[in-house]
Amino acid sequence: MRLENKDVKQEGNQKVITKDVGRLEDFNHEELVRFLVDMLHRIVVHHTLWFREVEHQFGMPKALEIMNAAFKRSYEIQMQRLGKTLGFEMVNDLPKPLLDLPREVLIKLMDSLAVNWLVNDGVWFQAVENAYGMFDAKRCNDTCWARFSPFEAWSIKQFFNMPEMPGLEGLKKALQFRIYARINKQSIIEEGPNSFVFQMNDCRVQAARKRKGLEDYPCKSAGLVEYRSFAETIDPRIRTECVGCPPDPHPEEWWCAWRFTI
Repeated sequence: MRLENKDVKQEGNQKVITKDVGRLEDFNHEELVRFLVDMLHRIVVHHTLWFREVEHQFGMPKALEIMNAAFKRSYEIQMQRLGKTLGFEMVNDLPKPLLDLPREVLIKLMDSLAVNWLVNDGVWFQAVENAYGMFDAKRCNDTCWARFSPFEAWSIKQFFNMPEMPGLEGLKKALQFRIYARINKQSIIEEGPNSFVFQMNDCRVQAARKRKGLEDYPCKSAGLVEYRSFAETIDPRIRTECVGCPPDPHPEEWWCAWRFTI
């Protein structure tokens, strides 16, 4: 269904409401939906700002603990309220409509979310690059990875209830459940009981650049903080070494490779 609304116009890359309204009830159906989406966006940003400020005040480890408590309680309250409003049940703390989806649809949905995550990352990079140039975009990108990578490692560690120091086996498992693992092809080369090499055999971002005839994106600065902080969050005893990452030269079979030692 295509909606025509003369009170909604395109300004840049955003659609805005142009009519003068004094209350929510004055919106038509399409405008209500647009405002609903905007409210969801605000909730996500507000959640992130809370986490960022708590991290600033108390440091990353404490912020993760506090977020864990806050998210569990917030999730319970919000999903119960949404269930009452939209008429769906909660089963074992999960929305029944999601539980009713076939396994193959759930996996396709997670793959779509993974691609959307990567697209969101790229859109943010391009927005900063367009406004301030490549240097500042890379600076913001590297700092973002310095925060997201340990958070993702912590999240995976929590999900699987890993011990405090699960060693290299814990890291191998965690690497298989990163969002990236649903997008890129990766492999692990065993070197013995105390080390292994992780290879990114097919990188969606780099492969796209190659198809366009562009040089490799120099992602080493981000990778150094990304993989080190991920591994150390899984187990602080693990040390990370870059085998190679653009702009380093690399063989055809991988884009970047990292050695993890304990």
